[in-house]
Amino acid sequence: MSKPTRIHPAVLDAASDMRKGKVSRREFLWLATMLGTSATMAYAMAGCAAPAGAPTGDSAAAPAAAPAGGVKRGGTWTSAMQLQLIDHPARLSWVQGANIVRQVGEYLTETGSDNITRPYLLDKWEANDDVTEWTLYLRKDVTFNNGDKLTADDVMFTFGEWLNPDVGSSILGLMSYLDGINSVEKVDDYTIKLHLNSGNIGIPEHLFHYPAIILHRSFEGDFIKSPIGTGAFTLKEYKEGERAVFEARKDYWRKAADGGSLPYLDTLNYVSLDHDAGVAALLSGQVDSLYNPTASDWEALKDNADLTVYAASTAQVSLGRVRVDLDPWTDVRVVNALKMVQDRQKILDLVYKGQGDLAIDAHVAPAHPEYAKRDIPKYDPEGAKKLLEEYAAEKVVEQPLKVKLATKNDEGEDKIAQALKELAAPGGFDIELDITDANGYWDRWTEVDLGITAWTHRPLGTMVLPLAYIADADGKPVPWNETRWVDEEFTTILRQAEQTLDVEK
Repeated sequence: MSKPTRIHPAVLDAASDMRKGKVSRREFLWLATMLGTSATMAYAMAGCAAPAGAPTGDSAAAPAAAPAGGVKRGGTWTSAMQLQLIDHPARLSWVQGANIVRQVGEYLTETGSDNITRPYLLDKWEANDDVTEWTLYLRKDVTFNNGDKLTADDVMFTFGEWLNPDVGSSILGLMSYLDGINSVEKVDDYTIKLHLNSGNIGIPEHLFHYPAIILHRSFEGDFIKSPIGTGAFTLKEYKEGERAVFEARKDYWRKAADGGSLPYLDTLNYVSLDHDAGVAALLSGQVDSLYNPTASDWEALKDNADLTVYAASTAQVSLGRVRVDLDPWTDVRVVNALKMVQDRQKILDLVYKGQGDLAIDAHVAPAHPEYAKRDIPKYDPEGAKKLLEEYAAEKVVEQPLKVKLATKNDEGEDKIAQALKELAAPGGFDIELDITDANGYWDRWTEVDLGITAWTHRPLGTMVLPLAYIADADGKPVPWNETRWVDEEFTTILRQAEQTLDVEK
C-alpha cells in the first residue's frame, strides 16, 4: 500500500483564509505548492484551472504536450543573444550565461509561467511543520549525457560547490540558512534532507535560482571544458562573443506526450549580436528569436504582422543603487537626494514607452506575494538641492556634487542613465556617465559606487532580499550584495519573514 500524501497543516489554514477572502487565490497556490502539495491538488483546492501556457501536471518535467496541429520533429532554431564568459555555473551573474548552460544542465525544480514552482529533477519534496527540515526526493529515471544516472551523490557534490566560499557563488548568500555542507544529508541514493538553522519557506524557489544547475560529480570548475548535464542538448561548440552550437541528445530522459523523443529540434544555435543587429537579423529571417529585446527593439518589432506581443508583470527590475561604504554615499542625505531627483514616470515613458511598473524604492515587486503597496516617491529637485547644500557645507565639498554613474547598454540602462543625469541636474548633482557593453559592466558590477543593475525575475521577495542585502556568517556582505548595506534589524526581520507561513503576516 502506498503512503498517503501528506498535506502540510499550513496549507489547510491557507485554504480557509482563501475562502474567507483573507488571501488571494494566487497567494494560496504559491503557498500550497511550495509546501509540497501537488499542483493538480492545489489548483483543485483553489477551485480553478492552471492558466494557459503553465505546466498542467504535478511536475514541470511531465511529458510535454504536443503542439497544436501535431508534432514536427527536426530542424534548427537560431537565437540572437550576447555570449559571455562562462566557467562555473554557480558563479553566473547574468541570465545569458544561464541560457547556455541550462540547455545542457537542469534544475531540481522549475518555476512556471504561473509563478508556481514544480518538481523537475525532483519527484517531490516535503517540509516539516516549522519548515526547518526539507526532504528532496529525486526522480529515478534521469541520466546525464555521458550515460551516468543522476543520484544523490551528484546532488551532494553540487551542494558542496554552492556552499563552498571559495567558489564565490550567490547561492551561498541565498542559502545562508544552511551550515555549509554539514546541513545537507544523503538519506539514500535518491533522497537528500536539508537541515536548516532557521526555517525558510522558499526552498523550492531557491533550487531554481538560475546558477543552481545540477552538476555531475566529476565537475572540475569549467562547464565549457566539461559540459556534462542531464539536459536535452549537448554542447558542440562555444566561442565567447561569437556563437554556441547544441545538438539534441538521442537518449534524453524526458519523453513527449505522444511517447516520442524530446527535444523536437535537431540543433539549437546562438549567435552573439548586439540589439540593433539582432533586430535586423530577426526581421530578415536570419534568426528565429531575439533574447531580451529593449524598448527600442520592441518599438521596431511590435507592428510586425509575424510577431505577437504578450504583456506580463514580473519582478525584472533596473535597480539604481549606491555603495553605502564609499563617499559620498555614506551620508544618508546624499542617498535621499538621489531618490528625490528621479521622476519615475518620466523615465518609464522615455525609456520603456510606459510599459512597466513603477518602483517604490524597495527591491520587492507587485508580482511578489510579499509586496506592500506604497505611494510612488515624488520628483522633488528642490528638496534634493537643500539636502545637498547642507551636506556640501558640512563636508566642505564643491557644488554641484560630482558623481559617476556606471551601467551597461543592452537593456535600456544607458537611456535611464541619460534621463537621470538630466533630471538630477536641477537637484544639485553633476553626473558623469560611464556606460559600457554588458561584459564591461558585469566584470565590475559589484564594485562601482553608483550603478544601474538589471536584476531578473524571482518569484519571492524573500528570495531576492537575502541575495542582495545581508552578510555571511563572517559578517562580510554576501557575493551579490552590491550596495554593501547590511543591517542587523533588517536581517532579523527577514529571517522571521522567511519562516512565516501566514501570507498576510
